Amino acid sequence: MASPKEIRNAKLGVRVAKALEARHFEAWYVDSAAEAVGKALSLIPQTHTVSWGGSMTVDDLGIKQRLEERGNKIIDRDKATSKEERMELMRQALLCDTFLASSNAISEDGQLVNVDGFGNRVAAMIFGPCQVIVLAGMNKVVKTLDDATQRARTIASPLNMQRFTGLKTSCAETGGCANCMSLDSICSFIVTTRLCKPAGRIKVILIGEDLGL
Repeated sequence: MASPKEIRNAKLGVRVAKALEARHFEAWYVDSAAEAVGKALSLIPQTHTVSWGGSMTVDDLGIKQRLEERGNKIIDRDKATSKEERMELMRQALLCDTFLASSNAISEDGQLVNVDGFGNRVAAMIFGPCQVIVLAGMNKVVKTLDDATQRARTIASPLNMQRFTGLKTSCAETGGCANCMSLDSICSFIVTTRLCKPAGRIKVILIGEDLGL
């Protein structure tokens, strides 16, 4: 029997997917991570070159390995052997066929909010790759656009900073946002995706589980 949380996620997820569609995204709600991987793979032709932004959700789903196993060409910045090569691979990813990402927050009325350090992830979401597939757990869904911005800045960013070592920001040191202007900040760019243009380019798969930060 489904838990109250699972029932709530399904009801809200379907509603948020419809709100995203009203903003010209393609959107689906699925109950599980396994279903999300299957849906994403069905949207990616084997001929596509695929890359991604930094995302614990994408990492945890195991979709990268599945794509490599079936023969998709991959642009993986984590295989770079120098900072210069890593940056070059990030640039190449802006012209891939399919770009995978999550979202720091999604409002119930269908807007995506993302913060980014270098801007490569939000740049690809805005323009460049032929299609973008956003995979997001229902823990990323909040009530309003203001709530989404608040979540991205004060929850997602401080949590994500704990993944890195040697970076000097207030949230890395204290766990809380102080609106810093450090060169190590991962909040250099704060982007709201209000509409998908051209229609259908960004595809959002909402997942009825807690995934990512």
